[in-house]
Amino acid sequence: MEKINLNSIDRVHFIGIGGIGVSAAARMMLEQGKQVSGSDLNESSITKELERAGARVSYEHRRDNLPPDAQLVVHTIATEEDNSELQAARENELLVMTYPQFLGLISRDRYTVAVAGTHGKTTTTAMLTTIAEATDLPSTTIVGSILNGHRSNFISIGDRYLFLEACEYRRSFLELSPQVLIITNIEAEHLDYYKDLSDVQSAFCELVKRVPEKGAIITDPGQENIGPILKNAQAKIIDHTREFVPQLSLPGRHNVLNAQAALAAARFLGAEEDLARKALSEFAGTWRRFEYKGVNEKGAAVYDDYAHHPTEIRATIEGFREKYPDKKLLVLFHPHLISRTVFFMEEFADALSKADESLILPVYQARGEDQLPVSNDVLADKITARGVSSQTVSGFSAAIEKIIALSDPDTVVVTMGAGDVYKVAQELVS
Repeated sequence: MEKINLNSIDRVHFIGIGGIGVSAAARMMLEQGKQVSGSDLNESSITKELERAGARVSYEHRRDNLPPDAQLVVHTIATEEDNSELQAARENELLVMTYPQFLGLISRDRYTVAVAGTHGKTTTTAMLTTIAEATDLPSTTIVGSILNGHRSNFISIGDRYLFLEACEYRRSFLELSPQVLIITNIEAEHLDYYKDLSDVQSAFCELVKRVPEKGAIITDPGQENIGPILKNAQAKIIDHTREFVPQLSLPGRHNVLNAQAALAAARFLGAEEDLARKALSEFAGTWRRFEYKGVNEKGAAVYDDYAHHPTEIRATIEGFREKYPDKKLLVLFHPHLISRTVFFMEEFADALSKADESLILPVYQARGEDQLPVSNDVLADKITARGVSSQTVSGFSAAIEKIIALSDPDTVVVTMGAGDVYKVAQELVS
């Protein structure tokens, strides 16, 4: 794919166009004046916005969704090989690439700031974008969430810099060509693909080597899992933990670390520091990250959060404890993926036991995932064994009923998980 010239392509089709990353890439193509089409199984606020912007979106996968004059087909890495549109594209010998490969194509021609790490990528990228807006850094951002105040996951305020999340799943980030690399943290994750933590670190080692000598790697070199991967780095290492950060509107030590990383990157790019710090102090957050939804009928505050790994859950709960030290914390958790739930069962139980009470939905199962023996009952029992009340609920309707029964004005309700559990939060305050 080295010789592909995106400027010569006028028509792009996206399979899975409603995805939080793919939809941003589609927006970028629309901004460049290209004709954009795509398909997804579900209509959403994201797909509706794309349609309003000029994209043609179909809500099922069919061969005839593919425009006859399509030149490039981009698909999510979750797209199955038997997808009818993907098969049609290959039969017609169209140019086909995965979403990570597409990001890599864009990255080759832009000064790229890639934000990597097991946790914190989205918030850090959004913080950096907020700083860029306030300090007139000409940049384009593709971020894995909707930025509050923008209603978009694609922000364009210039084309000198490209800000991207660098996803480690299946070593996707090795498609990128970063001049600046932020690494927030490294933990064992995606163990349906990686063998163990050492295997995850090996991918980060390869990414570190891709940063040129004149670039920068912004991280905490003192972290136990990060130090070893920096040994073969060519670029300058910047310790972001030395940054002074103003008071943030988002609670939690993890958000302070995210802000420090964003501030260090902005300084390296030449941003004016006082304006950068002021922007961080006013940072409003992103969709599904500590997102306040409203109050339910019993007077309980309702929030939604994307946390789906034990470390994220623990950090999020600590943030709520910091913000609401005298409130009862009730968490509705939707386990995401059988593999993750099995691998981290004890860690999930430890993290969720930090809440006052939890409700556990059935485990979300991905298509094609190994059907390992696991249920929400097992997780609820392990939390209860740690001395904290936990119950299972059969679905969203049952969860709403139970939450209302357990709520009062001294309760904070948090819906949590990587799936569509946010719909419960919306229903609770509607």
